[in-house]
Amino acid sequence: MTDTIFALATAPGRGAVAVLRLSGPAAGQELAALAGALPRPREAALRRLRDSAGAVLDQALVLWFPGPHSYTGEDCAELHVHGGAAVIDGVTRALLAKGLRLAEPGEFTRRAFENGKLDLGQAEAVADLIDAETEMQARQAVDQLAGALGRRHDAWRSGLVGILARLEAVVDFPDEELPPDAIASVNRALRALAGELDDALADAGRGRRVREGYRIAVVGAPNAGKSSLFNALSGHDGAIVTAVPGTTRDVIEAHLVLGGYKVLLADTAGLRETADPIEAEGVRRARAWADSADLRLWVFDQAAAGGQWRDGIDQVRAGDFAVFNKSDLPAGADAGAAAAFTADKLLEIISISVSDEDIEPLLTRLTRRVMADSAGAEFPAATRSRHVAQLRSARAGLDRAMAHLSEPELAAEDVRLAARALERIAGHLGVEDILDDLFARFCIGK
Repeated sequence: MTDTIFALATAPGRGAVAVLRLSGPAAGQELAALAGALPRPREAALRRLRDSAGAVLDQALVLWFPGPHSYTGEDCAELHVHGGAAVIDGVTRALLAKGLRLAEPGEFTRRAFENGKLDLGQAEAVADLIDAETEMQARQAVDQLAGALGRRHDAWRSGLVGILARLEAVVDFPDEELPPDAIASVNRALRALAGELDDALADAGRGRRVREGYRIAVVGAPNAGKSSLFNALSGHDGAIVTAVPGTTRDVIEAHLVLGGYKVLLADTAGLRETADPIEAEGVRRARAWADSADLRLWVFDQAAAGGQWRDGIDQVRAGDFAVFNKSDLPAGADAGAAAAFTADKLLEIISISVSDEDIEPLLTRLTRRVMADSAGAEFPAATRSRHVAQLRSARAGLDRAMAHLSEPELAAEDVRLAARALERIAGHLGVEDILDDLFARFCIGK
């Protein structure tokens, strides 16, 4: 890369301090021209910044990071200037006049990846850390940025390299005195590694839940109190509440934080058969959202007597919550049958009165569930769908290798393909097609 880039690394707008970052072969030269001289590497120095005509732009802290010991691996610099718009504009004009160009979104991190300072998993963690809204999202991203995910995959890949060496020895030296259990030892190693990949795949949903949010759907028959419960849990009147069945016709979402984890809560259309095409589409969307949810809150009107509690409960899963609303009213004819059904289906049952704002017991139970489902195994977990796809590819390669152990040449090729799948997670092989998409999602200056 022959050009030198720069960008504002702090949020635009009025502030006490703004940071501009420079990276590229001319970073040191241009820093010296602005500040009069280069400071000592990685030590902040207070300098007057001047443009090419000698006019003072600001008095700022400047830092110099000679490559390769920098974020991008190139010569880098930082200018910590006062955060007024006039100062930032003046420094920007001075840098543009010197031939530097404004960085593209994610270009600093892309250069770090291409210069071997980060693997692709760490680059993805940078994006996740920037976007983190909760403590646990930040913790997972920091752990991945520190290389935990890459180290785990590298350990698996190293194990495959060892297995491959044993298979190659069997193929290349069939007449040598190899250990009599060479193939059996390979089989044991493959099975052990396959078990670890199975654990990682079983745990993959946890990483997604932490990163994207734990999905909770509020579902049930019309007029059971779903929208009222949604409003109470979300803390604002996001859903319209009326006595008219079918009022909610689309999925309404709200973001919560429970136990340090991001939660995506959805109010859905009442589940029932209807001839109204608009309401029918709402019911279809409600079913689709509920099917992909991590947890469903089945809301029942325990004071009702019309049998509507049965509507739409075909998607019920063990562990879902059965929320019996209107506990402040006498139980209706539906209450007993609904309670028996939900107990038989192993739902967690809780009674509340949304009208009395008596939802703390439900919030406590929800928080415990979210924490249990999102914590569980130790970090790192796969956080993106491409990680899961490559883990599945590697796992399939191990299955093929174990099936082909009577033909070591074929087994060796299957092991080689499994190792390549793990290399793709770190970005060491065949990821050119995803780089543009990944770094385009970054903010300018990162």
